[in-house]
Amino acid sequence: MKKLFVILVLSVGLFAQSTFSDPQPTFDNPRKIVVQIYDSDLDKINHNLSTLYNILKEYPQESLKVVVIAYANGVRALKKDYDKKTLVRINSLMEYDVEFIVCRNTMETMKWTENDFIDDVSYVQAGIVELIERQVDGFIGIIAY
Repeated sequence: MKKLFVILVLSVGLFAQSTFSDPQPTFDNPRKIVVQIYDSDLDKINHNLSTLYNILKEYPQESLKVVVIAYANGVRALKKDYDKKTLVRINSLMEYDVEFIVCRNTMETMKWTENDFIDDVSYVQAGIVELIERQVDGFIGIIAY
């Protein structure tokens, strides 16, 4: 009987969800996360994407708002000619309402246009300023690598 009880307790513990801090995330008060990408190294980009998947697994979708801001060399990761497998992962995250934002200052410096980028990304003039403003608006800033 003791063994059965221990197995039951351990099983429940393994499948328990994370405990969220108060105030609990809700539809009206979601957790707001902003991830900055400023490096186009394939391993770093994929590490960031894995981190995003981990976050999405823990929070109910309706209680989470995730924004990824790419600036400097990180903008390359959202170009159509970037690694195809990674672009599939990015598009998958977009289906879960993760917003990807590209810095126009970087685009202008590199002589890139919107046609160089994957569909459904957003654009801002200065990615770093957008990052600052999102944090002022209550977003939690994350650098995953």
